[in-house]
Amino acid sequence: MMNQSTSSNLNNKLVVKLVVIVFGMFTFGFALVPLYDVFCDITGINGKTNETAIVYEATDIDRSRLVTIEFITKTTTGMPWAFEAKTKRIQVHPGELNQVEFYVRNPAFRDIVGQAIPSVSPGTAALYLNKTECFCFNNQPLLAGEEALMPMQFYVDPQIPKDVTYFTVQYTLYDVTAAAQKVAEAQAQASE
Repeated sequence: MMNQSTSSNLNNKLVVKLVVIVFGMFTFGFALVPLYDVFCDITGINGKTNETAIVYEATDIDRSRLVTIEFITKTTTGMPWAFEAKTKRIQVHPGELNQVEFYVRNPAFRDIVGQAIPSVSPGTAALYLNKTECFCFNNQPLLAGEEALMPMQFYVDPQIPKDVTYFTVQYTLYDVTAAAQKVAEAQAQASE
């Protein structure tokens, strides 16, 4: 039979081990986000596209093949905007500069700032989608009742693998009004 001193020591060791395990799991959880981003950048998985404009350089257009791109739009819960691709599907030659437009309307009775986040499926196609101009690069403010057409200018890299003949670009629109106001307030305070 164990005495109370031995039992207390075993309990203390167990508590320390459990605290270390919980702390390790918590730290690992935070480390996963940047590791995942690096992994996605290297492999092209998750369909992340470039977040800045690419300069289009005239290149040989591969007229021997076509790539079909489908555009899908959605808004997050609580985002009241109407949001749709004017062109739902387009066939492009790799290397050719193209433009499509997206329609947005703010039916709310308040001004809203939106931010569109793109994703591409299959994820490997994201490596070959080059945007020279995109509404997704910046926040999009719309006054109450306002509507707008937002352009996206892009080309598909001619190096896209021959077996990739179709991919989907989805834009999800988020309401970032509160965050945009905080940034504007911080910038105003910094300039004073």
